[in-house]
Amino acid sequence: METFTAIYNTIWFQALLKLVLGALLTGIIGLERSSLNKPAGFGTHAILGVSAVLIVLCSEYLGYLYDIDISRIPAQLLSGIGFIGAGTIIRNGVNVKGVTTAAGLFSVTCIGMSVGAGYYIGAILATIIVYLILAYSHNISDKFERFNIIDLELKITDDVNKTIANIEDYFATKKIEIKGIKRPDKKEKAKGEEIIEIYGDYDARQVKKNQIITDLISMNNISEVNDQE
Repeated sequence: METFTAIYNTIWFQALLKLVLGALLTGIIGLERSSLNKPAGFGTHAILGVSAVLIVLCSEYLGYLYDIDISRIPAQLLSGIGFIGAGTIIRNGVNVKGVTTAAGLFSVTCIGMSVGAGYYIGAILATIIVYLILAYSHNISDKFERFNIIDLELKITDDVNKTIANIEDYFATKKIEIKGIKRPDKKEKAKGEEIIEIYGDYDARQVKKNQIITDLISMNNISEVNDQE
């Protein structure tokens, strides 16, 4: 027991523990983003979390060596994370995508910094709360918001024009107002298939997004449906 305590208290073991825990906690949030094909997934979140832990450890190390203010470097990290978050935000017409992912990147930075500072309970609780928000917030919003935006990417394998017409007819029956359909340029089209993006407004009290996706994937010539929200 004394041997374990001695090892646990060493600077090397503490650094390893914090880096691994930071990667695991922030990676969990990244897994939720990966499951929805978001631009920043497990790898991005985990690397960012480890980097945040390392920044705090580095600040403590420099403070020990040179007696400097150890809060200055982490403070700059919170400012700098805005550049990475901005890279995940995309504007497509009237729609803005990636804001939630950007907020997630900011949260994993804070979680990593908490782990680096040794505030484990706060980091673990924050991980659980952020994950639950990302995974289930849409279920709550659907109950209170009447009109929601739907933004889907569909892979059509054959007879593209007819399939799009069928999609438009389906949306009309569900009273979904189509705001736009984005089709690839001729150079981007693959032989025999096409990936399109369709977005619009729907009444969340009348139809659920999951049901729309299920109905679309069951249509002929549609092999894949991805939610872009």
